[in-house]
Amino acid sequence: MDKDWSEKNKEVQSLLSKEKTYTEAIEKLIAFREEMFQQITWIVEGYPEEAFYQMPFANAKGYHSKTLAYSIWHIFRIEDIVAHEMIAEDEQILFKDGYTKKIGSPIITTGNELAGEEIAEFSKKLNIQELYLYAKTVKDTSDQILKNLQFKDLKKKFTDETKAKLIKSGCVSEDENAFWLIDYWCGKDIKGLIQMPFSRHWIMHIEAMRRIKDKLCLIARKGVDPTAICGLSCNHCFLSEWCGGCRTNYNVCSFATCSEGRICPNVKCCNEKNIDGCYECSELENCPKGFYVPTNDGANAAKAQALYIRKYGKKEFLKVQDRLHEKFEFQKTQEILGQDYKKGLKILEDT
Repeated sequence: MDKDWSEKNKEVQSLLSKEKTYTEAIEKLIAFREEMFQQITWIVEGYPEEAFYQMPFANAKGYHSKTLAYSIWHIFRIEDIVAHEMIAEDEQILFKDGYTKKIGSPIITTGNELAGEEIAEFSKKLNIQELYLYAKTVKDTSDQILKNLQFKDLKKKFTDETKAKLIKSGCVSEDENAFWLIDYWCGKDIKGLIQMPFSRHWIMHIEAMRRIKDKLCLIARKGVDPTAICGLSCNHCFLSEWCGGCRTNYNVCSFATCSEGRICPNVKCCNEKNIDGCYECSELENCPKGFYVPTNDGANAAKAQALYIRKYGKKEFLKVQDRLHEKFEFQKTQEILGQDYKKGLKILEDT
């Protein structure tokens, strides 16, 4: 488990146990959930459609053996059911807002009954943008439910009537890999539910999603030129685990994610000019596009590296990057090279 997330979760659970710190616990829990949900947002906004039904760990045992799409569906179906059917006793978001049709899901269950290729085929059917909106809505309504709870509510237990209602809803499959959930949920009080579906369950599955996307990026980058079109080295970039690089569909460089069509201006320009990278462009020194926009702190560093490639080639560039990163981390190297692109080039030549 992510050490920082584990510590935050422990703190929340500790604060939940005392009435005088209960309000603080809920505030911290909601903030923690927002932090974790940001990971989902980045994944949805940053990766191509095909990423959401791939299973890079298909034969593994663990939450990472699923798909990104399945993980999102599973997390928020469980939360929707628990938050609305059990705690708030109102209508689930899936039905209230018509998300079943919007998402295109063939099931209304948690998905626990699915395995192997069934998960991949299920994932292919889902509209990821609508699934994301569903997840966001469930999260927001759950946060409001949490805010409305009082400390005395934490000890509330659930009856056979609740169990019967869950069975009747059809939201949990009768498959043995799923049906146990009803007894599990109904065996807890509200505090117990907060500890699992609302926090720890998120941690386990979002961590699994990070493992999945990291592996997909590694697969995408295999055999691909690690020299970025703007002149950076994908092998040394701080985004290396998140990003497949600008020569793949898994590009989550900041200038790609914030540009129209998720295409970095430098990539677009080089494609239009039919050149391999900015280092082949005669306008490089005075270029204000994309990574070279004057307001970007890394503009001079990127230009210095592109100029080095132009002068010495990619192989030498990657070697000098290795030597430089033996001494400094990525951010520091960019700072060193970024004072002035001519001085940055000289530093690279002397390294």
